[in-house]
Amino acid sequence: MTRSDLVAKLAERFAQLTQRDTEFAVKTTLDAMSDALARGHRIEIRGFGSFSISRRPPRTGRNPRSGEKVTIPEKLVPHFKPGKALREGVDASLPVDNTDAR
Repeated sequence: MTRSDLVAKLAERFAQLTQRDTEFAVKTTLDAMSDALARGHRIEIRGFGSFSISRRPPRTGRNPRSGEKVTIPEKLVPHFKPGKALREGVDASLPVDNTDAR
């Protein structure tokens, strides 16, 4: 699902909102989440999951062309951990394969 798909789905579900208002709401929400993560805060949405920042320590890699060693600096990267309800919902949507039953 893309951002525009999300906007369309919300506009369809909430008929009192215009497409423009829905776009603004989605943009504002995502911007607030990005800003919170950039400030190092954790975001938790009950039933969906949580977003946090993970630290990747510096390491040594290799340039694939020359084989030369390259130092890769430390990085802070966003991390998503799905909530229990989301994990169970995704797992329940898997088709049951009875061909392997014994």
